[in-house]
Amino acid sequence: MPPSTIELHRARLLAGLLLLAAVFGGGATALADEDFPRSMLEIRTAHGRQLFHIRVADNAARQERGLMFETRLPADEGMLFPQAEPRIMSMWMKNTYIPLDMLFIDSRGRIVCLLAMTKTQSLDILSCPKPVLAVLEIGGGEAAGQGIRVGDQVVNELFKP
Repeated sequence: MPPSTIELHRARLLAGLLLLAAVFGGGATALADEDFPRSMLEIRTAHGRQLFHIRVADNAARQERGLMFETRLPADEGMLFPQAEPRIMSMWMKNTYIPLDMLFIDSRGRIVCLLAMTKTQSLDILSCPKPVLAVLEIGGGEAAGQGIRVGDQVVNELFKP
């Protein structure tokens, strides 16, 4: 017996929903937290040493995902966005639900720019006019709270003092 019109519509609707889920649903969850390499990073400030457990966004897919869709970031965690060569870097807060402090770091490991408490879910371009080798994102307010300032030294295998 041939399928009814209602059954055909249901099958088409289900197929359409599955296609939409495959096309649009994967973007937000394409990379899970465990898909990022991990490392430790130290920032030497006038107030002492600050240690961070970091995720490393070391390729285009990881850099595009960044901290989007995160709802919390512990005080001792962050994400590092390294580059192959120093360059002017621009960031944004698209689909980022928590405020962040962005530390722009030169090839010697010096913080050369610091953008504090960036606006969530914004498409505004956030940049530093100086070439940097990486940007470190930490929780909004953490830089002030831990005494992190421009000129402080970042220690990680990426940087050569």
